[in-house]
Amino acid sequence: MTRTGIGIRTAQDRSERIVGQVHIYDGAGKGKSQAALGVVLRSIGLGIGSSFQTRVLLLRFLKGPGRNYDEDAAIEALQRAFPHLIDQVRTGRAEFFNADEVTRFDRLEAQRGWDIAKGAIASGLYSVIVLDELNPVLDLGLLPVDEVVRSLKQKPEHLEIITTGRGTPQALMDIADLHSEMRPHSPEGNHQGIEGIEIYTGAGKGKSTSALGRALQAIGRGISQDQSHRVLIVQWLKGGSGYTEDAAVAAMQQSYPSLVDHQRCGRDAIVWRGQQQELDYVEAERGWEIARAAIASGLYKTIILDELNPTVDLELLPEEPILQAFLRKPRDTEIIITGRCKNNPSYFALASTHSEMICHKHYAEKGIELKRGVDF
Repeated sequence: MTRTGIGIRTAQDRSERIVGQVHIYDGAGKGKSQAALGVVLRSIGLGIGSSFQTRVLLLRFLKGPGRNYDEDAAIEALQRAFPHLIDQVRTGRAEFFNADEVTRFDRLEAQRGWDIAKGAIASGLYSVIVLDELNPVLDLGLLPVDEVVRSLKQKPEHLEIITTGRGTPQALMDIADLHSEMRPHSPEGNHQGIEGIEIYTGAGKGKSTSALGRALQAIGRGISQDQSHRVLIVQWLKGGSGYTEDAAVAAMQQSYPSLVDHQRCGRDAIVWRGQQQELDYVEAERGWEIARAAIASGLYKTIILDELNPTVDLELLPEEPILQAFLRKPRDTEIIITGRCKNNPSYFALASTHSEMICHKHYAEKGIELKRGVDF
């Protein structure tokens, strides 16, 4: 019988990789830019109070000024809190267009963005560079694919590069070390789901980072638009220390104390199926009591339930109370649920958004270690 388990060991002395990887997040499902933001949060957390070089560049193609995007407020919140750790550049026009509508301006803006990217890659100043919506830029023919691929292959050894968006060309997929496809699922059953319930699941990378990105978006809304937009992050099966996003979340709590709360539950160990310990049940229930009260209270506009799916799948929590709590959630409360599972819990039928992360390629499959500030 295959021995399966969920959880991440986060001991401070664990081995980790040094060499940076090329990540691709694509597909028609939701969560691509969010996942990149989640990695950014982890990288920033690693750089707080340490000697690590963790400066991040967010280079956003096809997202020029004049149009608002969900991640705008999140990036603003990050830049306010950590101006020394994050840079942002936006290029392109402020409306959607297809290949038949490409203009000279579109080509010039794409080239401007790529010139900035090449300089940033060559500089060695950044630990993470996010090339948001580079994939459709290449698909639209706004940049030569061979030149982009050549530059990415010649990146500094330590640099992590993340590209996002639909339409990834095969040549870029070929050199990627990680490729997660966000695949959308229609609501189960005959209804349309409950607005404000989102699920991110699957074997691919990007579930927790998408949730962290959504948390950042919500925090940003609380800062710039709605001062009552409070955020709660509850994480199961992650009870240890050493998660790099903790430092960034703690720093944001200091900057914006009324906007974000964060709770971890579980042991600092893998929970193996069939070998659950009593503490696993106690910690899972503790996390659910916090989450259930938060949902019922209406005090939080966004609630992240990270790794709830495997917690239920491992039978550490019963499904029915969770289903009932979701059915009774306040209309304006958003609930974001993450984690892989062998069997979909019944509350999947309630989701209005369900993205499955499909793993096409992952560096861990080649025996490459995970990296602090990127993977945890």
